[in-house]
Amino acid sequence: MQLYEQPDSELVRQIQSGDDAGFDELMRRYKRPVMSFVFRVLGNAEDAEDIAQDIFVRVYQKLDTYRTETKFSTWLFAMARNAAIDRMRWRARHPTESIESTPEIAMPSGTAEEVGAREIGGQIAAAVARLPEDQRTALVLCEYQGMSYADIAGVMRCSQKSVESRLYRAKQTLREALRHLLD
Repeated sequence: MQLYEQPDSELVRQIQSGDDAGFDELMRRYKRPVMSFVFRVLGNAEDAEDIAQDIFVRVYQKLDTYRTETKFSTWLFAMARNAAIDRMRWRARHPTESIESTPEIAMPSGTAEEVGAREIGGQIAAAVARLPEDQRTALVLCEYQGMSYADIAGVMRCSQKSVESRLYRAKQTLREALRHLLD
């Protein structure tokens, strides 16, 4: 069986027994989803890339602590969530304004439809970024990563009912914040 055909749990067993080829396959499968998740939680591409790299180093170092009764992806995204929360806390303690963050005035390019779609996408992203961390994380894992409520509960270390509640509140908040787009 080729590496790309093997389930995560089998790849983890291979890595734990000394065969590092499985680790490359796990990175291939999960690097982009982890970066996307962290980016949507933090809103910063550089932080997302740094954290994704750090996560895979930690995964490799801590693979012996992985419990096979949980899904690998749940364990991985829990680590990514914790790292993203740590980065948010660090940012809150060390606020800075970079020269690069000064907005540039640029003329929109593309058709009016494309410009309008980008504006709407920006408004949606900004509204998601304003959600409380727990609601934003649940929303990103559900809507962007396609995780089940059970998997989200595992990542967030809470009950499925709590996930449902957080998603409900997030969607209500977004509906209110983006009401002008729905009219």
